[in-house]
Amino acid sequence: MSIELRNVTKRFGDVFAVKGVSFSVKEGELMALLGPSGGGKTTVLRMIAGLEMPTGGDIFIRGNRVNEVSVQRRNIGFVFQHYALFKNMNASNNIAFGLKIKKWKRADIRGRVAELLSLFGLEGLERRYPHELSGGQRQRVAIARALAPKPGVLLLDEPFGAVDAKIREELREWLVTLHHDLNVTTLFVTHDREEALEVSNRIVIFSGGSLEQVGTPREVYEQPANEFVARFIGAMNVLELQVSNGAARAGELEFPCYGLTEGQKLRIGFRPYAVQVSSDVAQYRYHALLRHTFFLGVVLRVELELPSGLTIRARMTKEEYAHQALEPGKEVSFQIRQYRLLAKETAPLPPERELSYQPPTDSYEL
Repeated sequence: MSIELRNVTKRFGDVFAVKGVSFSVKEGELMALLGPSGGGKTTVLRMIAGLEMPTGGDIFIRGNRVNEVSVQRRNIGFVFQHYALFKNMNASNNIAFGLKIKKWKRADIRGRVAELLSLFGLEGLERRYPHELSGGQRQRVAIARALAPKPGVLLLDEPFGAVDAKIREELREWLVTLHHDLNVTTLFVTHDREEALEVSNRIVIFSGGSLEQVGTPREVYEQPANEFVARFIGAMNVLELQVSNGAARAGELEFPCYGLTEGQKLRIGFRPYAVQVSSDVAQYRYHALLRHTFFLGVVLRVELELPSGLTIRARMTKEEYAHQALEPGKEVSFQIRQYRLLAKETAPLPPERELSYQPPTDSYEL
């Protein structure tokens, strides 16, 4: 493992910013630390870098415990959210700064800076000062500066948070390509779930200083450990059910239940894509009115209102919506193809209780 945290805690006074966090990062991995503001992800990043000291627990880098090791000796490159470039230095000198501190030879510095300017697409900009560069160019200079001394680990704190949406999209693609070419173990902090899903190999999800789940983008999206993860990582329909007469029920909806007792309450969740909608009211068991349609670009989000007043959200392509001649106010039928039993926050769901259900027919079961 390149990085390992074992039961790491950070307390500021009486406030716990990080509570007993443990996870590891593989050599050459690109990992996202994802969560809402105040979740603890930036504090974790700063402790790995040596900018904060853990209150408890241990941090290892390539097998060596580094709790008391200085920032300079950890061989880590750190990129701050707002670049932190030196305003009185041009791009070339900003990139060379760390190399001069480490007393590289002048010829080696010139060669390394030229190599990075070419790799980062910054040729011709080496004499420009930060105020003469675009946001995307400044961010690339900041990352080039962090990578100049050839660190074993690259840490990025909200690397694309200070640029507009178009540049952010370009930088995401560029970071993936760069990581593939350099194979540097990389951790980046973000609160943007789309960014984490698109860029990373694995995601660590934080909430309130606690680690909620670690997994690949597909794992955390399709197999959320609890309700917080399910809601945070993407749109989710959540229903509270109660077992009655051998089935878990919410309004007119019924779900098979296994090993549950009469009157027991539970919560289930399902993604909008798991809701299959038809303009043929005889096709599926459940009926609803299509109340609202929201344009999301590639897909449409529709809201269905059941006779009981329950609201279900579904997604479909524009082509499917047009083919079925759907419109607000139209009666439709629907089925829920897949759902999961949800655990409470910070209480991961035991694997044996996870539900992933496929209906035996398309007209009766959910």
